[in-house]
Amino acid sequence: MILGDGWKTGSVKIRLPRAGVKQREEDAPEFTVDGILYRDLVEVITKELQDPDSFERIHLKPFEEWWKPSESDDPVRVYSDVYTSDTMLEAGVCFLAAQFILAAFIWMFSNRKPGTKISNFPGGARALVTAAFLLVGTEVLALGFFGSKAWATIYFTPPAADALPVQVQAGQFAFYFRYPGPDGTFGPIHPDKINEASQNFYGLDVDTDAASKDDIVTAEMGIPVNKEIRLLMHAKDVGHSFYVRELRIQQDFVPGLDLQLHFTATKVGRYEIVCTQLCGLGHYNMRAYLEVKSQEDFDQWLKQQSQ
Repeated sequence: MILGDGWKTGSVKIRLPRAGVKQREEDAPEFTVDGILYRDLVEVITKELQDPDSFERIHLKPFEEWWKPSESDDPVRVYSDVYTSDTMLEAGVCFLAAQFILAAFIWMFSNRKPGTKISNFPGGARALVTAAFLLVGTEVLALGFFGSKAWATIYFTPPAADALPVQVQAGQFAFYFRYPGPDGTFGPIHPDKINEASQNFYGLDVDTDAASKDDIVTAEMGIPVNKEIRLLMHAKDVGHSFYVRELRIQQDFVPGLDLQLHFTATKVGRYEIVCTQLCGLGHYNMRAYLEVKSQEDFDQWLKQQSQ
C-alpha cells in the first residue's frame, strides 16, 4: 500500500528462536509484523537536496554565523562547528577551484588526437610532488602550532588561585551542583551512598565526614559576575555535555574522568545549560540554569541554599 508523500506500508518478517532450544536461524519460527511505515532512502535524500534551503539548514556549505546577545550589543562572530570557521570557508573555495581545474584538464586532454606529442614536466614529477608535500606539510604544521596555542589558553592555563570552585555532576537526566561550605573544602564522594530518593546526589556522608557537613548541593548553578569559576566536572553514568550558548562554553563529561574548566561571566543574566550528547531517552529534557548574579546577590543566594 502506498500513502502520500512517498510513504509506504509493508511487513517485516523476524526469526524468533525458541528459548532453551538449539537450532539454526533459518529453522526458527517466523513472526510477521504488519503495518510498518517506511520511505525509500533515495527518495528522502533526493527530496531534501531539492529543497533550496537545505544547504543552509543541514550545513552542506560553509558559512559565517553571527549572534546578538541583546539589542544593545554588537554582533558577535559565533564558531559553533567546523562549518562556521574561516578554515572551512577557505577549504571550500579551494576544493571547488580544484574540482574545476580537474574538470578542465579532463576536458582538454581526454580526446587526444593520434600522433599528438606528449609533453613532460621539466625534470619529471619528483620536484612537483616534493613541492606539494612541503607546502601541505607546512600548512598542517602551522595549523597544529596555532591550534595548540588556542587549545592551551583554555585547557592548560590554570585558573586563578582565588577562583570559585563549583562541582557539577551530570547523570541521566539532570545536572547537580556542589559548593564548598565555609571551610572551603569539598567532602569526599561515596558512590555506595548515592541515593536520589533521599536527595543525596553526591553520596555525602554528613554523619562522619566533617568536610561534607557544610557542602551545598543545588539543582541550579549560581555564580558571581566578573569572578573566575573553576568548574570540576564528572559524569555519574554515561557521556554528557555542559553547554552554555551565551558564554560560549562547551565541555563533554567523560565517564571515569574528572575534568576541569575555568571561565568568567561578565554579564548578569540567566542562561540555559543543556546537554549536547545523546545520553538516553530523556536527553531532550536534560537541562539546568546558570544565573550570573552580583556578588551581594550571590552571597545571599548561597546562604539561602545552605539552610
